Amino acid sequence: MRIGYKLIAEAYSPTEMVRQCVRAEEAGFDFVEISDHYHPWVSEQQHSGFAWSMLAAMAAKTERIELATGVTCPFIRYHPAIIAQAAATTQLLADGRFTLGVGSGERLNEHVVGQGWPAVHVRHQMFRESLEIIRLLWQGGYQTYEGKHLTLEDARVFDLPDTLPPIVVATGGARASTLAAELGDGIFTTEPRTDLIEAFTAAGGTGPRYTEVPIAYAPTEQEGAESARRLFRFGVTGWKVQSELPNPVNFDAATAYVTTEDMRRAFGCGPEVATHLAAAQPFVDAGYDHLALINAGTDVDGFFDHFATELAEPLRALRPSS
Repeated sequence: MRIGYKLIAEAYSPTEMVRQCVRAEEAGFDFVEISDHYHPWVSEQQHSGFAWSMLAAMAAKTERIELATGVTCPFIRYHPAIIAQAAATTQLLADGRFTLGVGSGERLNEHVVGQGWPAVHVRHQMFRESLEIIRLLWQGGYQTYEGKHLTLEDARVFDLPDTLPPIVVATGGARASTLAAELGDGIFTTEPRTDLIEAFTAAGGTGPRYTEVPIAYAPTEQEGAESARRLFRFGVTGWKVQSELPNPVNFDAATAYVTTEDMRRAFGCGPEVATHLAAAQPFVDAGYDHLALINAGTDVDGFFDHFATELAEPLRALRPSS
């Protein structure tokens, strides 16, 4: 079992994200993963730095901890040729500690370049073409690609690492799990669903299984739930909402009636180890082996100390209940 920390780039400044990465390494986490957004989710967050700049700074300031995007959409706002180059460079700067997490994106971030937001089946096609382009460029040499939606013209990534970054594919259904098995090296989810792993393995996937465990560390359960509502209430809306709304004001409206009780049910709130283990157990039961802890609570540094002194050992010892 590998334990990571979710860097919430929408809630903290770029310099704070780098500081938290360093603290995560000191606390004993195995990896961090950082979101790659243009906008924050809700109005209280007020941040959204450029993930690739932060990753470069993290690579320079750490020695052991693994780095990952959680996750990047490799089309519309970016072209996959740029992501192929960015990931290869980050892998070099991090001395082989980088994992490229990719997904099919959200309107929140991709609409900003004025290219529209395609229907979901088109996005799936673009996602596949993007992964094919990245893999093609990572073969080395000049490459050309002509797909239904994306084109690559006589391009080459000159600085390729000896060991390419693993590609972990975000999935919410059987189609994406199959794509992860075909063109990825692992899967990334936010729900404790066994069906996503089963679809991945049925299609021949054998790689790591990443997920996110919702925790809100705070002096009391109530304070944790209130902080989770303030920073992470968008998370209870479901992917069909999260992928379609364009701006924080829209998420504010969509989450106006989310209560602290809703967040208490969704997050492991408060200071207790048992509460945090209970939040992680369903993901362990479902078969995930890379758990990224989200801390939507009030005390960031207190959580790092809590992990190092109390939570890490029993969390790593968790086994499937059955």
